[in-house]
Amino acid sequence: MLLSCKNVQKSYGIENVLTDVTFLLEEGEKSALIGVNGAGKTTLLRMLTGEAAPDGGTIIRPKQIVTGYLPQLAELDSRNGVYKELIQVFSKLMDMEREMRDLEHRMSFLSGAGLKHAMAEYDKLTLRFEDGRGYEYESRTRGVIKGLGFTEAEWGQPIWQLSGGQKTRVALGKLLLTEPDLLLLDEPTNHLDIESIGWLEDYLRGYKAAVIIVSHDRYFLDRIVTKVIEIENKKSKVYAGNYTFYARYKTEDREAAIKRYLDQRKEIRRQEAVIARLKSFNREKSIKQAESKEKRLGKLERVERPESLPDKMRIILTPRVQSGNDVLDVTEASKSFFGRPLFEHVTFSLKRGDKAALIGPNGVGKTTLFRMIMGETAYETGYISRGVNVRLGYYDQEHESLNNDKIIFDEISDAYPSLSSTAVRNVLAAFVFTGDDVFKPISALSGGEKSRVALAKIMLGGANMLILDEPTNHLDMVSKEILEETLREYTGTLLYISHDRYFINNTATRVIELSKSGADIYEGNYDFYLEKKRSAQREEADVSPNRGVWAKKKDSGAGVRKRQNAINKTELEIEKTEKTLAELEEKLSMDEVGRDAELSGRYFNERAAVESRLLRLYEEWDKLSDG
Repeated sequence: MLLSCKNVQKSYGIENVLTDVTFLLEEGEKSALIGVNGAGKTTLLRMLTGEAAPDGGTIIRPKQIVTGYLPQLAELDSRNGVYKELIQVFSKLMDMEREMRDLEHRMSFLSGAGLKHAMAEYDKLTLRFEDGRGYEYESRTRGVIKGLGFTEAEWGQPIWQLSGGQKTRVALGKLLLTEPDLLLLDEPTNHLDIESIGWLEDYLRGYKAAVIIVSHDRYFLDRIVTKVIEIENKKSKVYAGNYTFYARYKTEDREAAIKRYLDQRKEIRRQEAVIARLKSFNREKSIKQAESKEKRLGKLERVERPESLPDKMRIILTPRVQSGNDVLDVTEASKSFFGRPLFEHVTFSLKRGDKAALIGPNGVGKTTLFRMIMGETAYETGYISRGVNVRLGYYDQEHESLNNDKIIFDEISDAYPSLSSTAVRNVLAAFVFTGDDVFKPISALSGGEKSRVALAKIMLGGANMLILDEPTNHLDMVSKEILEETLREYTGTLLYISHDRYFINNTATRVIELSKSGADIYEGNYDFYLEKKRSAQREEADVSPNRGVWAKKKDSGAGVRKRQNAINKTELEIEKTEKTLAELEEKLSMDEVGRDAELSGRYFNERAAVESRLLRLYEEWDKLSDG
């Protein structure tokens, strides 16, 4: 056990932030910490680092473990370049290396006992250097810098010249290179493009220490975590599995809890009616029976009423008029800044009802292309045309369409003066702004609140083509899922920029990959795009003669037998696990189990763990079968 939280509580003034947080973290375990914005996730992380103390409960961890938390490493030396700042993590190794070089120089002038003593000292120093992976520190630093998306031209750039997002990436790089025993990451994928996020996923999957991740990136969590710690209504609940597993079983878990509560309430009312009827007979025997039943009813362990879920957005996007079939045509478009090409030869078109995700590395010009489509930025070559009756609705990630000098109510009513006060309040209530919330100034809102106001304005616009720049930024997971469902049902045309691969998977029917040399089109969602990219890379690798020879060796003789044995073993494990799952399903369907809250809860948790294992076995079998 690396970390134990039991009944942890935290308050600020009279406000209870957390009232009961309980979970265990084992060595090497990767866990997600999730909950709506404001649920208390960052507060919990600060307590885990010792930066804040709990008001109640206990947090236990071995004294010798090193904890790394991203915000704690945000203090950077502004004079250093990117490479120099990260390499400072290995200052002790660099000191040892300098000492070794110095000893080597001195030994060239020594002999006899002096040389023998220096050689013994050198051997000890070399052993310490090797134990600290001293021969790897430079390559590790270079690998992290490249993985986080810094070009070689940026390696020497002073920290003070970097953007806020770049500084966060440097801080993340330093944290990863320190390799703490417990790694706490608060939104680590912010400011990373898709390629860098993929690198971070692979890094963390191979990371041997324990990790707790706060992230709204569900695809990222699916690839890394094996446990989800949810904070809801100030309490925690633990699910064994990745995010998709959690999302599915959270719904089932809540439905089961509601059923247990309602079934017990029904049984209690039935028993109370029987007791009242027995008493009404006013006979000694019937009164004794009634008293006996009352005692049993009094000893019954009551199922707690499930707490209400936090309020959710309710979005309906409906085009006011239908556009023509040809919605957007981009042909050979190019753009440059100060004589340097940003992108060129960009060509694609959209038909009515298309839902396209525009992806590409940071800095390639995705937002610039959007502004060109909107007519806000000029293009240099080619042309961009919109079809008949196309009405655009634009969502920008910086929320420039919102007036910081206004309150929420005026922001909506001024944009749509025909709406009555009641109608404005109803719209805002759909986006979880109720009561006095509607009088909050825009300038005082969080990023997620601004996102909801901007989405409310788009909803009222009735556009038949939506252009969305990072629409899921700042939204909690529940809001993202509501937005996904809304966009899937939207009958207009959709073009958006997003780094949220889970979101792309659930909404896109086409992926447009933007690069300096043009745009590549993939007819499908993100997983389809990824498979096509991997397939192309495999085909390119097979062209190499050396690759062909290696592949033949890999698929011959002992290698084939070894893989087949592993497949057979995995299939047996799958068969046994499926049998165990079926037995648990049968137990959960039994009436007596359904009436026993403790027993059904235990079986449900067992089923969750077994299904998580089964999913991992399926993935393992799939990898082995693909060779």
